[in-house]
Amino acid sequence: MKQFVEGQDRSQSTLFPECLEDYIAEDNPVRAIEVFVDGLELHRLGFAGMQPEATGRPAYHPSTLLKIYLYGYLNRIQSSRRLERETQRNLELIWLSGKLMPDFKTIAEFRKDNGEAIRNVCREFILLCRQLDLFTEAIVASDGSKFKAVNNRDKNFTDRKLKARMQQLEESIARYLAELDRADREPTVVSEGEVSRLKDKISGIKAQMQRLNEIGRQMQEAPDGQISLTDPDARSMATSGRGTGIVGYNVPTAVDAAPFDRRA
Repeated sequence: MKQFVEGQDRSQSTLFPECLEDYIAEDNPVRAIEVFVDGLELHRLGFAGMQPEATGRPAYHPSTLLKIYLYGYLNRIQSSRRLERETQRNLELIWLSGKLMPDFKTIAEFRKDNGEAIRNVCREFILLCRQLDLFTEAIVASDGSKFKAVNNRDKNFTDRKLKARMQQLEESIARYLAELDRADREPTVVSEGEVSRLKDKISGIKAQMQRLNEIGRQMQEAPDGQISLTDPDARSMATSGRGTGIVGYNVPTAVDAAPFDRRA
């Protein structure tokens, strides 16, 4: 008796080829996209490329690209490169596009050349979906707030900060070594105590450089390439002010528009 559900043998041939239509349920939202776009008068709406060129390579019909873009709009797929990948592996998009797989440049140029027309179509499509009760009335607003951590900015290291700190230390060492050379050439100008103080400073700076090298090795193991010494979970983030930032947390917040039931 088999203990697990087993999939089909990939090398097994079938007598009748499977139909792509069987993979898309009757109530799948992509069918609404199909019917909606096919009923549009794209030329009247201002879409470019409705008249194919007499010569050259055949182009994709604007309705095909519009279907792909509407699918990405409803499923929060904003990148043209991601849409290109989805047309190659997503069964819904494969069905919607008729197995056409335009590259990301074609998708991006379609969006650039038909921005105003696409916005009008998206607005009409959302209104239609609401009239047909395809969308729920729940509205959720999300945002993020930055909270400062106890981790000092000097205790947070990124690749840029680490390189800047190392450069400062190397410049300090070079400056102190130059002063030591001057002391050797002019022993009467620089006292023995000053020479001893310079040597102590050089030793201290070399110890700091070793510590920074160790931090650099730890940064290479960090997933995001930065490390905080006081609070390991805190991260360096940019703020609204130009050239400013904090070390802290980005806390997401979501608010539901539905009224709060105190009896719950």
